[in-house]
Amino acid sequence: MGTGKTTVGRELARLLDMKLIDIDAGIESEEGLRIPEIFSRFGEERFRDIEAKAIRKYAASDHAIISTGGGAVLRAENIEALRINSIIFCLSASPETVLKRTARNDDRPLLKAADPLQNIFELMQYRRPFYEKAGIMIDTDDKTPLQVAEEIAAIYHADAYC
Repeated sequence: MGTGKTTVGRELARLLDMKLIDIDAGIESEEGLRIPEIFSRFGEERFRDIEAKAIRKYAASDHAIISTGGGAVLRAENIEALRINSIIFCLSASPETVLKRTARNDDRPLLKAADPLQNIFELMQYRRPFYEKAGIMIDTDDKTPLQVAEEIAAIYHADAYC
């Protein structure tokens, strides 16, 4: 959340001449509801079920950048599906950077808290081991989306996937 997944995904797709598949956008399109509405109406667990289904659907896509939500790594089935055909990159940023980047966005259901910075910190502490096991960590603090995309593209080109 707030690490630049979608923006970096767009840049990376352009650099590598690939299509971008944004899982959250796909969910919103297929469900006819925005992510915050799914959370508020059905809860996080139901959202994670929908997300897992979408990831299974798109994970086998060839020549594509797949951008998932930050919580996708919480389910091993998502990581397994993505690893079949992909290199997984996990974008990170400091809690302060995440808060700065998301402060004007009311569509973040997991940030609706009395102390959003503390909530971000706790969420990151909880999720970090999942991210570290899932893929290559890329810090986005003090970098433009293009710089992050170029860093990922360099790793991609050096890997056996290309």
